Amino acid sequence: MFRFAKAPTYLLLSALLSSSIPAIASDDNRLPEMGTTASSTLTIDKEREYGDAYMRVIRASQPVISDPLLSDYVQSLGHKLVANAEGVRTPFYFFLIQNYEINAFAFFGGHVALHSGLFLHAQSESELASVLAHEIAHVTQRHLARKMEADAKNSPLTVAALVGSLLLTVAAPEAGIAAIHATTAANIQGQINFTRSNEKEADSIGIKTLAKAGFDAHAMPRFFERLAEQYRYTSKLPAMLLTHPLPESRVTDSRMRARNYPTVVLPPSERYLLARSRVVARNAGFSETSSLNWLNRELKKAAPNRRKELNYGKALVYIDNAKYKQAHQLLDPLIAGEPDNMFYIDAATDLDLNQKQYQRAISRLVNAQKNNPDSSVLRINLANAYLEAGKYQQSIQILNRYTYDHPDDTNGWALLAKSYAKLGNRAAELASFGELLALRAQWDKAINNYMQAAQMAKLGSMEQARYDARIDQLRFQRQKFKALQ
Repeated sequence: MFRFAKAPTYLLLSALLSSSIPAIASDDNRLPEMGTTASSTLTIDKEREYGDAYMRVIRASQPVISDPLLSDYVQSLGHKLVANAEGVRTPFYFFLIQNYEINAFAFFGGHVALHSGLFLHAQSESELASVLAHEIAHVTQRHLARKMEADAKNSPLTVAALVGSLLLTVAAPEAGIAAIHATTAANIQGQINFTRSNEKEADSIGIKTLAKAGFDAHAMPRFFERLAEQYRYTSKLPAMLLTHPLPESRVTDSRMRARNYPTVVLPPSERYLLARSRVVARNAGFSETSSLNWLNRELKKAAPNRRKELNYGKALVYIDNAKYKQAHQLLDPLIAGEPDNMFYIDAATDLDLNQKQYQRAISRLVNAQKNNPDSSVLRINLANAYLEAGKYQQSIQILNRYTYDHPDDTNGWALLAKSYAKLGNRAAELASFGELLALRAQWDKAINNYMQAAQMAKLGSMEQARYDARIDQLRFQRQKFKALQ
């Protein structure tokens, strides 16, 4: 069973919203009227700029899961909640980090991260959605911005300096931690009180959003209670309980607020169960044996109509370990029963490609696109299938459009760079990889890639002009990024 050796540095993003010092129990269950100020210094546009910078550094420093299917699922779930949230002032972007620790955090620009370990502890989609709803509330209420403005009033540094310290925390942990500690250690009691209010507000607003989106509002206190009970007597708390403390008053408060909403009995979400099995098979850090043991334990207690999602997970494990006969035995009946199921199509395509059945994979994906022409998952999978089949021009044709539509998706740029490399187009390969480097805040390397590409392009050509223009853009972005520090 895999665990990271130490807590990741980005936990300090959410630690600014939540103190690891236990909050004092309170009988006051009234939600404080905190409003959504924090506009005197940090504008929404500025928050989005900071969020983009943090996201680039996280891509470079943390194991962000780039699985198109899981990304699509988390984005769909998150935006269903956002559509029912109040006070939304920024686009939202949801993503997964491969980490067995239970945690989630939100930061500037509507960025919300979930640890893959949450899938192993949330027993329903409503429970997972309750975590997302809580983090969405942190963003809509601008808790991080308000926290920094409050800290700035009690320190000699400006909000901009505090934001720069936070960016340094992600990029260079030692410098960032020192800077943050220097500015926030002055008034610990005030920090605890502010944190308690933030968490209660996020719980209350999150429960309301959860109910409006059609989920079970009681899932939030149920998840809280199970976590609190599970770790009541342990000395090593999971990251989520360090950054989102659960004193008894908060658990009780969330339970009381949930009583204002009817209990909603929802059928098990097939997409959630499939995503959960996919995480266990590929993104929990488990070995083959551990993954199969987990899935088999769940199979023993699963209802007959819920076993297919677990068999799907087992099929993935077999595919990834080249046990294709066992994979076919489990997957073939699944895709025969649900030929349009995206999870099954994706797994069957993986199986085709691993067995070098390239044309079968391509035909499968082309046929699937007829029923779902706008699917980004199918598009990126088809581009990959063409690449694996040696049909590089077809892959490039899809990827050029895909990267235009999804410029922040590292999958598209990585596949495009690989496709150009296979064709021997070194300049285009360098440019494509340069975009991948820029998404990871590796500005100097990105600019160098484009400079090499421009030198290789024909003098006076459209390609050279395009590369030169992109160099100017990247230099400007690098300057803005460095100014944040």
